Amino acid sequence: MRRYETILIIDPDLSDEGRAPVLERVTQLIPQFDGTLILVDEWGGKKLAYEIKKKSRGYYVRVDYCGNGALVNEIERNFRIDDRVLKFMTVLLDQDVNPEKIRADMDAEEAAKKAEKEKAAQAAAVPVTETPVAAPANDTPEPEKTEEPKTTETSEEA
Repeated sequence: MRRYETILIIDPDLSDEGRAPVLERVTQLIPQFDGTLILVDEWGGKKLAYEIKKKSRGYYVRVDYCGNGALVNEIERNFRIDDRVLKFMTVLLDQDVNPEKIRADMDAEEAAKKAEKEKAAQAAAVPVTETPVAAPANDTPEPEKTEEPKTTETSEEA
């Protein structure tokens, strides 16, 4: 099985409800073709390098999955048909991959992040005893003020 990554740019004028069917279709196709969905990473709206279909912005989504060539062809065929998809590009990440190992690695990474968040939350929940803050002691003497001699200006007119 091969590992692929598809980046697609969706019309930015669509609402979340309008984008959902595009992503839902992709996530439904992957199991139908005996593939494994690894990650759907929504990057959000970004400025395009050049206008596509008279749009200067796009909503970026990265789909990481394992499958075969027939799956990639079907996903790309659906993107070509759908007017909501402005552009897409699929890249082969790895020739021979074990989807179960990738899933196990992702689960372990997710568990580590969760444990780290819980540890941070526990550290934040520990009550901190407030110690009264005393005014800083001023051990340094103030510099002595010296009076400058006063000069009077006189105007001499001739």
